Amino acid sequence: MAKKITLEPIESQASIKTNDHLLAVLLQEKLDVQWKCGGRGRCATCHIYIQSGEESLSPKSKREVKTLELISNSQENSRLACQARVLGEGVVVELPVGMYLSEIDNLDTLIGKKIQEHILHPLNGTVLVQEGMMITRSMVNQLKEALVQIDKVLGII
Repeated sequence: MAKKITLEPIESQASIKTNDHLLAVLLQEKLDVQWKCGGRGRCATCHIYIQSGEESLSPKSKREVKTLELISNSQENSRLACQARVLGEGVVVELPVGMYLSEIDNLDTLIGKKIQEHILHPLNGTVLVQEGMMITRSMVNQLKEALVQIDKVLGII
């Protein structure tokens, strides 16, 4: 049976099948969320906050707790959308502010531009580039190197 969840800050409601991961509905709604590790709970790209309805979700696994401990912007109400299964009604989901480095298709296009929102590290959620900063070529080179290191950690390369 489908459950209704609320998505913030867009004030939208969506349906999800009982026992499906929150990631499924976030992808279905085309929200700014990724799953760089393939849904294994090893990265921060599907990190979300639960505003209410935590009791309507599956409990946090050891893997999820361990990953959340590494995320710099993790809070008590943090979850990984790929690990949180919807069991009941009343879940309200909020996405963190910023975009993950792995979401940017062509880093070179950022050179000379001011960033509109924080650029976050996909493994630990730390802010790599502050909102409003001007991107330089050396910054882009550092971000590219970070992407290579992230892919190595996740076993992608």
